[in-house]
Amino acid sequence: MPVGRFLLRLVDVLPMPSLRTQRLVALAVVLTQGGIAVTGAIVRVTASGLGCPTWPQCFPGSFTPVPHAEVAVVHQVVEFGNRMITFLVVLTAALAVLVVTRARRRREVLVYAWLMPASTIVQAVIGGITVLTGLLWWTVAIHLVASMTMVWLAVLLYYEVGEPDDGVAPLVPTPVVPKPLRQLTALTAVVLAAQLVSGTLVTGAGPHAGDKSVEQPVPRLQVEITTLVHLHSSLLVAYLALIVGLGFALIAVRAPKPVVLRLWVLLVLVCAQGLVGTVQFFTGVPAALVAVHVAGAAACTAATAALWASMRQRAEPEPVEG
Repeated sequence: MPVGRFLLRLVDVLPMPSLRTQRLVALAVVLTQGGIAVTGAIVRVTASGLGCPTWPQCFPGSFTPVPHAEVAVVHQVVEFGNRMITFLVVLTAALAVLVVTRARRRREVLVYAWLMPASTIVQAVIGGITVLTGLLWWTVAIHLVASMTMVWLAVLLYYEVGEPDDGVAPLVPTPVVPKPLRQLTALTAVVLAAQLVSGTLVTGAGPHAGDKSVEQPVPRLQVEITTLVHLHSSLLVAYLALIVGLGFALIAVRAPKPVVLRLWVLLVLVCAQGLVGTVQFFTGVPAALVAVHVAGAAACTAATAALWASMRQRAEPEPVEG
């Protein structure tokens, strides 16, 4: 029996998932995609990046940690644990595909659902390259940016799942705020992307390389870290200014309450993220705050995506007069 036909039959025997179940699965996807970025940060700040020095195996000939004189047990446990969490990411991504396929959801929902396992495979490959190249700073940077991209897509999946499919008449995406404000929100997302990239540059030049081997030190970005911090903080100011300006504009046009609420949530998260970053800089970048900062980056990414998604809804097209 062809694999495709087998999978279709498997989906058909599953119980029909409710909308609540679909949204819970989509929420789990958001949380796991953001969570794997945080556990990855924990791997880096504990210098456990090469706790499993090979990929996809942990050690040559073994997929699990083994006693090794040159690799501390704690580093093996932390890195292997992070790899195990990847299976949770894969599980939620697969569940998302299964539930929306079984529920016979519209094409957009299916596309976003399939992007989850597809992007997880890409992320696994990037992770393998990161290990095999000895934690080169730019591979770590790509790894984090890819994680934030997946968080964004997971949030859009959550919103697509919550919107109705076509009924008697086809539904179309209808803006609930003026087009210029949607464009301003898109600009905010672009600045956020630049902010995330600049953050990876700071990390690349910072003290947490992911491994503390004296014989084979991890290559670092050879740029003065203070310069990169100034760039990072300047982009944060620009990001925050755009959010504040967008907030005033949304109030002026009497935007729907859900949109304004998401704007306020984003504003609080960005202010908190800026505070964490400031404390990091003046306290010598303590390891615990690095993990908190990465969690904040994922939260800001998710909140920006939620704000963007809330600015339009699926509705019946208005009848043409004439």
